[in-house]
Amino acid sequence: MQVRDRILGAVGVNILLCSICLGFEDEGFQWWSYMEASTGIAKDWKATFRQDFRLGDDGGNLYYEHSDLIFTYSGLAKWLDVGGGFRLVYEKDDENVWRRENRPLLDVTLKGSLFDCSVSSRNRMEYRDFEDKKDVWRYSNKFVVKLPIEVTPLKLKPYTADEVFITLDDDNIDKNRLYFGVIMPLRKGIDADIYYIWQSSRSGNEWKDIEVLGTGLKFEF
Repeated sequence: MQVRDRILGAVGVNILLCSICLGFEDEGFQWWSYMEASTGIAKDWKATFRQDFRLGDDGGNLYYEHSDLIFTYSGLAKWLDVGGGFRLVYEKDDENVWRRENRPLLDVTLKGSLFDCSVSSRNRMEYRDFEDKKDVWRYSNKFVVKLPIEVTPLKLKPYTADEVFITLDDDNIDKNRLYFGVIMPLRKGIDADIYYIWQSSRSGNEWKDIEVLGTGLKFEF
């Protein structure tokens, strides 16, 4: 497969997702991007570093970024991964001032298959140490389904996911994300991730929606 064909395929998917996103009106369209690198560091141990950026105002204003370092152990069982790490977050507040958040986290991920689809359920517990407001504990679950097919000669691998967030101080669901995406192999150990998110967030008694075009690069060594 020629590199040119892969690039054209990625551009085509991006155009399709953009046309979906730009037709939505509530809190507007955003563009999120990330780069992730993972490597084995010992038997059954993996280290993953990830850098994320989020741009609002129809993709023109950088308002959020975070860096992750997570260590994962997969030696307990084939169907189980456990991990822990730290996320450093910088996000603009309502006055356009950058605020820092320290976020240690613990992951427990269940893995398996359903109707030939690869499925996983990541359970995450986070302690959100804010710079300018009360600290909170938050639980999230991300359920991912990877379809057992490859689409087009580019070998696009479709997936869907749902991620729910619950702040434990008030035991309420305060955010939900619905994902649709494709993984595109570029070469051995390098994949592109192109995805769409519909996110609903609770603010007081109201729910606000945004739509996101996301792109990412994954490196595995």
